[in-house]
Amino acid sequence: MAFLKVLAQRIGYAVVLLIAVLVLNFTMINLAPGDVVDTIAADMGGANAELMAQIRAEYGLDQPIIVQLGQYIGRVLQFDLGYSYFYNRPVTELIFERLPATLLLVFAAQIFALILGILLGVFAAQKPNGLFSHIVTLFALFGYAAPVFWTGILLLIAFSLKIPLFPVAGMRDVTIEGGFFPQALSIAHHLVLPMLTLGSIFIALYSRLCRASMLEVLGSDYVRTAKAKGLRPRDVVMKHALKNALPPVVTLAGLQFSAVISGAVLVETVFSWPGLGQLALTSILARDTPTILGILFFSALVVIVGNLLTDVVLRMIDPRVRGRG
Repeated sequence: MAFLKVLAQRIGYAVVLLIAVLVLNFTMINLAPGDVVDTIAADMGGANAELMAQIRAEYGLDQPIIVQLGQYIGRVLQFDLGYSYFYNRPVTELIFERLPATLLLVFAAQIFALILGILLGVFAAQKPNGLFSHIVTLFALFGYAAPVFWTGILLLIAFSLKIPLFPVAGMRDVTIEGGFFPQALSIAHHLVLPMLTLGSIFIALYSRLCRASMLEVLGSDYVRTAKAKGLRPRDVVMKHALKNALPPVVTLAGLQFSAVISGAVLVETVFSWPGLGQLALTSILARDTPTILGILFFSALVVIVGNLLTDVVLRMIDPRVRGRG
């Protein structure tokens, strides 16, 4: 019951936060100079003031911003994100069409970074002054300092142009015909480089944090007691130390989820990955406000849900957190 009560509170906070994000996004975008009518007029080669006023009235842009905000929140509460000015399609339809590609990239990169980062941190912590530990430290510094788009371009040059092991762009090979498995293999083949690019910076974070957490846990009394009882070093690390070293890494993974989403925009641009990042870039250039707001809304929703799941996982793996609940 205590867990359900805490979960209900977290969901309530999440709803309030989501509404605040909606208001902030709408206000910031509408305070920026210009609107979609300016873009339409530029594409038409120019338009007089009367025609532009007529277009603004048609889109409801002539009303006060507070009225537009109220109408927008009312539509969102009815699960209506509006209609795209640029694509002439419902925003919800556009987002659900691109969302699976972005979620596949984000979750693949996050899982890959977590697994590899934890493994590197665990091995580095066992011999903190050894050669492998220093190599992990250098790798972490390089991965954290390198811009994600620069890493993507380097991987493209190395493994798509110089050594043609992976495709240059796209999500699947359109020439492949067949059922589920050929298509899945094609997607996995195209996913490797974007996943490595997006995961590189987070591998650095997770490996460093896991190493520091493991060093602290390995120096604790109960670990020394387990060693004194004659347990194998592998059992001491995996059964006693690792479980207590994981909560900080899991917490960081949840907090970094927003950074993964924002990094996916750059990665999708570099690799022409057909996700929300590509859609956001096109919508920004076209000043397609409903689509931009819809993408921001879904990004915030994914981050909030990710943080909720992080809280749930922490309560499952750490008895101390359950006790505080």
